[in-house]
Amino acid sequence: MKKEQARQRIHELVEEINRHNRLYYVEDQPEISDAEYDALMKELQCLEEMFSDLVVPESPTQKIGAEVFSLRMNLKAPTIGASEEREGVTKTVRHRVKMFSLDNTYSFDELSKWQERVQKALGDQPIEFVAELKIDGVSASLVFENGEFVLGATRGDGTTGEDVTANIRLIKDLPKSLKVKTTPDIFEPRGEVFMLREDFELINKARSEKGLPLFANPRNATSGSLKLLDPRLAAERHLRFFVHSFGSIQGFPDFPSQWEFLQFAKNAGLPVSQYNALCSSFDGVLAFCQKFQESREKIPYDVDGVVIKVNDLDQQKQLGETMKSPRWAVAYKFPAQQATTKVLRVDVQVGRTGTLTPVAKLEPVQCAGVTISSVTLHNFDQVKKLDVEPGDRVLIERAGDVIPKVVKVVEKGRTGAGIPIPEKCPECGGKVMKMALDQVAYRCINPSCPKQLERSLLHFASRGAMDIEGFGEAVAGQLLERRKLKDLADIYTIKREDLLELELFKEKKADNLLRNIEQSRKQPLSRFIFALGIPNIGEKASATLAKKFKNIDDIMAANTADINAIIDFGIVMAESVKTFFEQPASRNLIEKFKRFGVNMIEPIEVTTGPLDGKKFVFTGELPGIPRRQAKALVLRAGGEVVESVSKNTNYVVAGLNPGAKFDQAKKLGIEIINVNQFREMVHG
Repeated sequence: MKKEQARQRIHELVEEINRHNRLYYVEDQPEISDAEYDALMKELQCLEEMFSDLVVPESPTQKIGAEVFSLRMNLKAPTIGASEEREGVTKTVRHRVKMFSLDNTYSFDELSKWQERVQKALGDQPIEFVAELKIDGVSASLVFENGEFVLGATRGDGTTGEDVTANIRLIKDLPKSLKVKTTPDIFEPRGEVFMLREDFELINKARSEKGLPLFANPRNATSGSLKLLDPRLAAERHLRFFVHSFGSIQGFPDFPSQWEFLQFAKNAGLPVSQYNALCSSFDGVLAFCQKFQESREKIPYDVDGVVIKVNDLDQQKQLGETMKSPRWAVAYKFPAQQATTKVLRVDVQVGRTGTLTPVAKLEPVQCAGVTISSVTLHNFDQVKKLDVEPGDRVLIERAGDVIPKVVKVVEKGRTGAGIPIPEKCPECGGKVMKMALDQVAYRCINPSCPKQLERSLLHFASRGAMDIEGFGEAVAGQLLERRKLKDLADIYTIKREDLLELELFKEKKADNLLRNIEQSRKQPLSRFIFALGIPNIGEKASATLAKKFKNIDDIMAANTADINAIIDFGIVMAESVKTFFEQPASRNLIEKFKRFGVNMIEPIEVTTGPLDGKKFVFTGELPGIPRRQAKALVLRAGGEVVESVSKNTNYVVAGLNPGAKFDQAKKLGIEIINVNQFREMVHG
C-alpha cells in the first residue's frame, strides 16, 4: 500500500473505530460484534506499524477504553430506552495507577509467540503463569481505606473513570470491609463487574414487556446498569464482581506474585473466580485455554477468552508496559459468539406438521467458528417483536452448539417490503390458518401438502423412529416426484424397480434399502407411535404410551381422561393423542399399516428388574454406547429415564464433558456413576 492510500485508510479507521467506541462504551448500543471491532483494530495497528509517522493522537491505539461520563453532556437524549435511567452527569475519578487494557491473541500460535517474547526478555529465568477466565463484563476499580470500601470507578480512558460507588456498593457479594486483621492503608483491587446469563434474560424479558430496547448481551446490560443514576434501579439488576488484579497498595507488604495477591483477596472476603489456575509451564496455559474454549457454556456467565499473566511481580516489573498494555499479560480470545450481518431476504419454510417458519437468509458471516448464512426467526410474532425486515443489519448469536438466533436489529436498511404472513402455503397453495388464539404458529391445513409429507416421511424413517437406514431426503424427494408415495404407509409398497429408477441407485443399494424397510416392520409400538409424528408427543411420551396401553387399538380407544391420567402426561399431550387418532385419515392410515404387517404391539414387557423403580439421568457423551441405547437398557431393566435432576433421582450417569446436570447432582448429593458402572448395573 502506498503512503497516501495508507493515510486515507488510517483516517477512515480512526473515525470508524472511535464511533464504535462511543456506541459501545458511552451509549451502550453497539452496532458491531467484538470480533468485527477487533478486526478493525488489528488492521489499524498493522498500518500504523508500517507507517509510524502517520499515527495521530486521536487514534484509538493511543487510548485505553473510551470517553468518561462527563463527556456525555452533549448527548441529545437518553440512549438506553427510558429517560428515568439516565439523567444528569456523574463525577469522574482519577485513578492512582493507570488502568491498562490488554493486547489480544486469537490463536495458540499467536499466544505462543507472546510467550516467546516474554521468555526472551527474561532470559533463563523460570516463568510461572496465572491463567484467568476473561469475563465479558465492565472493568472497575475499588478503593478501600483502612479496610473500608470508599470508592468504585469504571476504567474510563485508563486515567480517568466514572464514579459508580453507589451502584458498586449494592453488589451483594462485595464486602464493605476487608475480612482480615491487618489491612492496608490504601488498597485498590480491580476486577470485572458482570451479570449472570439468567439475570440478563430476566432483564430483557422485563424490558420487552415495557416496550424498551433490548440489551444485546450481558456485558451491554451490565454497562448500562452500572451507570444508572438511581441506585435502586441498579440494585434490581443483580450485578456481580470478581477481583483479578490491583492498582496500588500502601502501608502493607508488597505481594510477591499474582497468585499470592488472589489468595489475599479471597481471604479478605473479596469475590475471586474459582476458575483461576497457577501454571508451572506454558503447556498448562494452553491446556487451560483449550479446556474452557470447549466448555465455556457450562459457566453461568459470559466469558470471551483467557487472560494469561506472568505470576512473579518482580518479573512483571522487568517486562514493563507499553503506553496502552502491559507486556507481562495478554488475552487469548475465544472464537466470537456474536456477529453482525445483513438480512438478504426472508423465506418461509413448511415443516412436517404444516407449521410455517420464517427463515432469514444472511450475508455469510463467521460466528463461533462456523459460517452462518441463514437463521430461523421462529414465528411471525417474533418477527414483529424484533422489527426485522430484509435489508436490515442484525446482530446474531451462536452460543456453543445452539442454533444461531437474531438478537436485535442494529441498523435499519429495509426496502419496505416487510415480512407479510402468507395467506397461502408457499409449497402447495393450501389455506394457512393460525391454529388457536393462544398459539403463535401459522400452519398449512392441507393434509396432502407435499412438503409436509416429505418431512413426515423423513421423520418416520429416522433413527429414533422406524430406523430405515438409506431412506433419506434424496430418496423421499424423488419417490414423491414420481408419485410413488401418497402417505406414510406407502413406504411398504416400494418395489425394487421403483428404486432402480432413482438417481445413483444400483441393485445392491436398492436391496439394502428394501431389507431395512422390511426389518422396520418389527419395530416396537413405541417407535411406531413416535414415527407417526403426533404433535406434542416425543420419544419419551411415545414409550410411555406404549408401555401403558401395550397395543395400538387400546391407545385409539382411550379417552382424554385415560391418557391424561398417565404420569408425566398433561392435558395438552392427552388431547393431541386423542385428536390425532379421532381423525378418519389417521384411522385409515393405521389400518393400512396393519395390512402391510407393521407391528402394533409393545413387545418389551417389564414388570420387575434390577433397576425396578430407579430413576436415571444421563449427561455428557457416553463412550461406547449411544444415548438411545442406554435409555433402552434402563427401560428393559425396569428403570425410568428422566430429563432433569431432582431429589427423586437415584443415579446420574456422567459421560465425557458432562453438563449442568452433573453440577446439580453434586449439589443435591445424588449418586454419580460412570459408563462402566452403569453397564455393570444394567447387566446385573
